[in-house]
Amino acid sequence: MTDDTTSISTSTSATTTPSTTPSTTAATQDFLVEGMTCAHCVASVTEEVSEIPGALAVDVDLQVGGRSRVAVTSDGPLDVEAVREAVTEAGYTLVEV
Repeated sequence: MTDDTTSISTSTSATTTPSTTPSTTAATQDFLVEGMTCAHCVASVTEEVSEIPGALAVDVDLQVGGRSRVAVTSDGPLDVEAVREAVTEAGYTLVEV
């Protein structure tokens, strides 16, 4: 039996306006996304999620044929519906928070 699961991990930081006060409340939230199959998929999700206000960095662990983990570091808690909308805009499905 062969394992068809491929894992690609990528990370990017969102472009933000520099703040005069560093954030001490940065937190990372994990989400599971279905439908991604390649690096282009990862780039699309990363781009859309990075545009959510407060998102500082996005790290995607691609699991081809499965649920990919999307870790979002932000300066505070993210609105799950905003993440769902961003993932949907990229063409994929947020399945678990």
